[in-house]
Amino acid sequence: MSGAVLVVGGTGEARDLAGRLVDSGIGVLTSLAGAVARPRLPEGEVRIGGFGGPDGLRDWLVGHRPLAVVDASHPFAARISRSCVVACAATEVPLLRLERPAWAPGEGDRWHEVDDVREAAEVASRLGRSLLVTTGRRDLAPFAALTEVRVLARCVDPPTQPLPSHVEVLLDRGPYTVDGEQALMREHGVDVLVTKNSGGPLVAAKLRAARELGVAVVMIRRPAPAGAPTVPDVDAALAWVQGRLPDDVATSHRP
Repeated sequence: MSGAVLVVGGTGEARDLAGRLVDSGIGVLTSLAGAVARPRLPEGEVRIGGFGGPDGLRDWLVGHRPLAVVDASHPFAARISRSCVVACAATEVPLLRLERPAWAPGEGDRWHEVDDVREAAEVASRLGRSLLVTTGRRDLAPFAALTEVRVLARCVDPPTQPLPSHVEVLLDRGPYTVDGEQALMREHGVDVLVTKNSGGPLVAAKLRAARELGVAVVMIRRPAPAGAPTVPDVDAALAWVQGRLPDDVATSHRP
């Protein structure tokens, strides 16, 4: 894939960027971690599976020599973002982080911000008795230990470990509507929403639904940035890639 762009994907922004690159005639390979059984595939080439940490990614970059790397992974995919920073620095491959802005509380929100899933479970158990947990199937252990509350865990794929009877799993995937989220919260008597600050519009309806119903929100803060230059949207990422095209290639992509 020499001369193409490696997009570290898994987000809607990554899919949009891959499509824009393909439309612009720029080669693109999107890498997906394989954490979701039936991922939404982007345009262009796709690889599924990890690189084996920063050393594995460094070796991959040396062997494939991409034009640039755009890390458009999930805001909470801290491991791959760190690997990108280390591997790209070692190989002098240009790196950009594409990360949508975080959500911010507004008037009427009852947010309780925490640093991790374990703290989220602790705080949520003090705030209510019926929790809607949308942190993902891999983060359910602290909630499974909360035997004094009811937990509705919404996941894309089924959890890999058995869960106790007070944890009900709802398999579903966004985008969601405010009306639908309110109906779900009313049906299950939800008084606390637990979520990660992933940002973006795809699953933001739950926050407005919680605000309008007076449901408390336990919001897990994003991990610290890995250190790459960052842009907030696909337009800026596309412009950055186009600015790194070789002169002869860039000329052919001008309108």
